[in-house]
Amino acid sequence: MLTTTQDLVHFAERACHAPAIGIDTEFMRERTYFAKLCLVQISLADETAVIDPLAIDDLTALFDLLRDRRIVKVLHAGTQDLEIFYRLMGSAAAPVFDTQVAATLAGFPQQTGYGALVKELVGVQLDKADTFTDWARRPLTPAQIEYAHDDVRYLLPLYETLHRALERDERIQWLEKDFARLADPAFYEVVPEEQWRRVKRVSSLNRRQLAVAREVTAWREREAQKRDVPKRWVVGDESVVEIARRMPATTADLEAIRGVSDKLPRGAYGAVVKAVERGRGVPESDLPILERRRRRPAADIDGAIDLMVALVRLRAREHGVAMPILASRDDLERLASGDREAHALLEGWRREIVGDELLALLEGRIALTLKNGLLEVEKR
Repeated sequence: MLTTTQDLVHFAERACHAPAIGIDTEFMRERTYFAKLCLVQISLADETAVIDPLAIDDLTALFDLLRDRRIVKVLHAGTQDLEIFYRLMGSAAAPVFDTQVAATLAGFPQQTGYGALVKELVGVQLDKADTFTDWARRPLTPAQIEYAHDDVRYLLPLYETLHRALERDERIQWLEKDFARLADPAFYEVVPEEQWRRVKRVSSLNRRQLAVAREVTAWREREAQKRDVPKRWVVGDESVVEIARRMPATTADLEAIRGVSDKLPRGAYGAVVKAVERGRGVPESDLPILERRRRRPAADIDGAIDLMVALVRLRAREHGVAMPILASRDDLERLASGDREAHALLEGWRREIVGDELLALLEGRIALTLKNGLLEVEKR
């Protein structure tokens, strides 16, 4: 357990010579906009350390490790961990290897949990009793500390096993694009003006109302950041949609909207009304467009999709890849509808495994048939 800057520096001096380190974090986010980092766990080949960022003022030694491009940072479902580090460091940790992502290409189901992967590949059953503990409370109990060690202790064995398997099957290069995205600073940047797309029921608005929703949502995002509270505590999604629909011109109009006065302090009313004004003043040519969810394909396309699903299931089983990772239902609907531009199934390893065959199936160049009860592909 590392609780001083000197302890951290000494550990980092040992860790900087490792080719790979395992990393996990414990954080709290229920009452804040920004995640509160409570613990950082790091594993080496023969050592694990639990770092207490609530006790250590200077985390420079840790950040230098995360930036060191000679060291592979191994995480499991590590997007939120990497986002926290990006905010604290101002730069992205790199290079990275996510064992959850890698597991899907090694035949495991999509979003396999760390505990399930450890049990399958290492043969250890982890105790998850402290999953929902309050990691900000001090002192930590021995059970909490042991739980924190376990969350990182087996990452390097998982990494080595998965890496060997993927190299053997010549699939390690398939992960390059996914891991490059996790190491890209742009992946963690929050653009307030783009958050309107995440608002529930925003699709019910017309384009003018969307412009208002965009301005109000951008204001809400910045306000939540400034106050460091969840954005739903500032204004809820339902209220954002209703504000965009009614376009209140005065604070009295705004106050009359259900749910607004429950959360929004009166001092913020003026800022919201101004955001509405900005949305109302957006030129027609600049009004936002929400990409509508594609309608269910016509019956004649449904038949093609059924055949595509069968082919994808066949190739996923043959290659030991989780089917949803290889091709989602939405991917297949897009392809069957003729949408080929920047399509995931027509790029990289997905095209190699099944993308070209799906095109051939749609164009009638191959057919699916049953022989002795087994599905086979025939050229036509």
